[in-house]
Amino acid sequence: MERTTGTCFLLTRVRVPSTRKRWPALLMTLLLLRAAAFAGPPEKPVLTEPSRHEALFKFYAWAESGFTANVASPADHQNFGRLFDDRSNEPLFNQAAITLERTLSSTASDFSWGFKGQFIYGSDSRFIHSLGLFDRTTDDIVQPDIPEAYLNLHLPVLTAGGLDLKLGKFVTLEGAETIDPRTNVFYSHSYIFNFGIPFNHTGALATLHTSKIVDLYGGITRGVNTSVEDNNESVAFHGGIGLNLLDGGLTVLATTHLGPETPDNNHDYRYLNDITIVAKPTKQLTLITDLNYIYDHAADATGYGIAQYLAYAFNDLISLGVRGEIWRDADNFYVAQFGESDDAADGLRGGNVTLDPRTVTGGETTYGAITLGLTIKPPVPKPLTGCLIRPEIRYDRSLNGTHPFNDSTDRDQFTAGLDVIFSF
Repeated sequence: MERTTGTCFLLTRVRVPSTRKRWPALLMTLLLLRAAAFAGPPEKPVLTEPSRHEALFKFYAWAESGFTANVASPADHQNFGRLFDDRSNEPLFNQAAITLERTLSSTASDFSWGFKGQFIYGSDSRFIHSLGLFDRTTDDIVQPDIPEAYLNLHLPVLTAGGLDLKLGKFVTLEGAETIDPRTNVFYSHSYIFNFGIPFNHTGALATLHTSKIVDLYGGITRGVNTSVEDNNESVAFHGGIGLNLLDGGLTVLATTHLGPETPDNNHDYRYLNDITIVAKPTKQLTLITDLNYIYDHAADATGYGIAQYLAYAFNDLISLGVRGEIWRDADNFYVAQFGESDDAADGLRGGNVTLDPRTVTGGETTYGAITLGLTIKPPVPKPLTGCLIRPEIRYDRSLNGTHPFNDSTDRDQFTAGLDVIFSF
């Protein structure tokens, strides 16, 4: 299960760490590791022999563009707290993506190798840059990036299911939403996706298939959204446990990422923890729960929340989606808007950088949001392989009286968005 910032963009005041705020992150991390350690004896999975015509090499592409109308028409043209749909009343060319990959063989009994390379060009790249890779190429709103470039190995060792190794740059395990827009329910993203999890890592990640029910993940990375360069030259741990229950009708992915993330600081850790639960009670209905808790030691800053999704497919043409979420930025450290196209990367890099005055945080705020949308899949002619049209309406509100929205003047924000994705 691949899951694809913003938790490291903003560097505010540094205080003496509070034990009271640190222990929940430590406890959740220990629980994840304990669960991994006591996953139980391996069971032999059902192995599938590959077809003679199994397509291991794949080449595909997509293009996405969207528009978000903000009824308040803020003067700064920003939808506060939003990243990929951050511009108000302004069209965005979000992504043009090209992917070449060789997937692993479907048999678990033999050695197999694969790779994935993905290039995107669009406005989304402003927020998913990793340090040292295209992060200083341009300050235009449309930018290039390489979200993933890795070698994949399957080794038939240790268990019947074997061990997978991913070496290179890859998206994070954490969260219910992804950089790839085709796998999401909505055009807009949750607070958890935007500010509670990383986007990508560079390093090595191992997946041990202990049984057909339990997968264990563990690896070493250069940190949150880092690749060629690292802002503190320190490694981090990324891993967790995945459960595949009820013949795929219920999956649970509990993951953690922990390591130093503050520029020029290699001893104060940031703890990012996420649990994603996906249930399919019926063929048409999908329920997703995303739980998130993060803590930054250097800033003594806590964030936590939940997002609940409901997706119902009426037929092959149209689906309904509902998302409700609450996320707490307890110390005015995580949730923000970025005025200039390079402000997100500059904040990640740290040092003596000048941020646009429109780049602001929202105060110590509890954010609530509800989103209602449709996914329409009209038939398309070749060479297209698919089309998604996703209209949505969304209401955001500060639940504790702060005014983060619409030029930092309003408690709430109402938007209507639409994106279109063509697949090739």
